[in-house]
Amino acid sequence: MDMPTNYKPFPVIEVKFKGSRKEFFLNNDNIYLEAGDLVAVEATTGGYDIGHVSITGELVRMQMTKRHVKEADVVKKIYRRATVADVDKWKMAKDLEWETMHKSRKLALDLKLNMKLSDVDYQGDKTKATFYYTAEGRVDFRELIKKMAETFRIRIEMRQIGMRQEASRLGGIGSCGRELCCSTWLTDFKTVSTSAARYQNLSLNTLKLAGQCGKLKCCLNYELDTYMDALKHIPDNVNVLKTEKGDARLQKTDIFKKIMWFSYPREEAWIPMPIAKVKEVQQQNREGIIPADLGEMEMEEVETVKALDYENVVGQDSLTRLDDRNRTKNQKKNNNNNNKNRNQQQKPGGEGRPANQPRPQSAAPATERPAGAPPEGNRPPKGNRPPQNQGNRPQQQHAPQQGPKPQQQGNRPPQEGGGSKPEGGGGNNRRNRPNRPNNNNNPNRNNNNPPQDTPQ
Repeated sequence: MDMPTNYKPFPVIEVKFKGSRKEFFLNNDNIYLEAGDLVAVEATTGGYDIGHVSITGELVRMQMTKRHVKEADVVKKIYRRATVADVDKWKMAKDLEWETMHKSRKLALDLKLNMKLSDVDYQGDKTKATFYYTAEGRVDFRELIKKMAETFRIRIEMRQIGMRQEASRLGGIGSCGRELCCSTWLTDFKTVSTSAARYQNLSLNTLKLAGQCGKLKCCLNYELDTYMDALKHIPDNVNVLKTEKGDARLQKTDIFKKIMWFSYPREEAWIPMPIAKVKEVQQQNREGIIPADLGEMEMEEVETVKALDYENVVGQDSLTRLDDRNRTKNQKKNNNNNNKNRNQQQKPGGEGRPANQPRPQSAAPATERPAGAPPEGNRPPKGNRPPQNQGNRPQQQHAPQQGPKPQQQGNRPPQEGGGSKPEGGGGNNRRNRPNRPNNNNNPNRNNNNPPQDTPQ
C-alpha cells in the first residue's frame, strides 16, 4: 500500500537473533526492508552481526512503547542488507557452535567449576562468542576464560542466565503438548508462587507443577485472576459448621458452581450445600442458633446447578456415535433375519400352520416318496391341480376341468397298500388337508382332480 507523500517511515527496525533475542537498530540510510530479510547490523563490541528483520514501520513504535524504550536510546544502526559473503561467513560461524560448546563444557569439568554451560552464540563476523551458563551462586571463571581464549582464538563473553531463560533458549514441548511459551511468545517472566496453585485447588505436587526449567509453570498465573474474582463470593472461615448432629467439616469447594461439601465425623457421605445456605448456617452459629442437621436442608439450588451442566453448544459429535450406528445396524439385521425365518416356517398364503404347531401324523414328509409311487415327471401339471384348502374350511366344489390328457391317467398305476399318497403340491401344500378315505381301489380316481367321466 502506498504511503502519503509527506509520510516519513519510522527510522527504527527490530531485528531478531538466535535464542529469541531482539534488539532495535536505526535505519539511517532508509533501506527498504521487509520482515524476514537478513541484515548486517552494528555489534556492541565492534564488528557486525547478522540477524533477521522481525517487524518494521509503526509496529516498531508500539513495541518500543511496550518495552519502555525511547527512540533516543537506540544508537546502533543497520549497515546493509546481508551479502552472499556475509551469509557464508555467518553459516560457518554457526556450524562451530556445537563443537565449541562441548569443548568448553569439558574445560569447565576439568576445572571443577559448579556451573552449567547451556548455549553458545557466535557473532556474525566470527570474531566473538557469547557463552550462556546457569549456576546457583557466584562462579570464578577467570581461569576458564583464559583456556577457552587459547583454544578457540576468539573473544569470550560469559553471561549468566536463569533457569527460565535457559529453557527459553533451548526450547521444547511442554506437558500440554505445545511448544514452550517462553520460547515462542512469552518475554517477561513473572514470579510464580505455590499460592497460585492453592487458589485453583490444584494438588501441591512438585513434579506436576514444575516445568522443564525446574521452576513452577508460568501458566499457573494465566487463570489466577479469574479464580481470584470467583473467590470473592466464597465465605471465609467456614471450615466447621456446628449442628446438633455434630460438627460438619469442609471437604471441598467448587468455586465456579458455588457449592461446598461438608461431612460429619465417622461418616463417608459428603453433604453438598450452596453458598447461600452456608452463609445462613454460619450466621446462625454466630447468633448461637444450632440447626438440627445439614442433610435435612433443601437442595433445590444444587439440583438446579446440576441440571445446567455443560452442554454441547458448539455442535461437537458424540464420542460413541459410531458405536450407536453399528448397534442400530446389527439390530435391524437381526430383525430382518427373524422375520425371514418366520415367513419360511409359515405357508405362502399367510394362513398356514404356525411355526410352533407340529405336523399332522398322517402326512408324509415332502422329501419322502412311498413305495411304488410314479416318478416326478409323471405327475399332472400345475394347471390341473385343485386350489389348496385354507385352514379347516370345507373344500369348495369346482367345475370339472375339460380335456384331461388320458395318457397321464393310464401311466399312473394304482398304489398298493393303504398308505397315504403323495400330493401334487408337495408336503407343504397338504399339511392342513382333512384325512380322506382310501380310494386306491377306484381306477377312475385322479390323485389331483375330482372324479369325472373319462374315455377308456
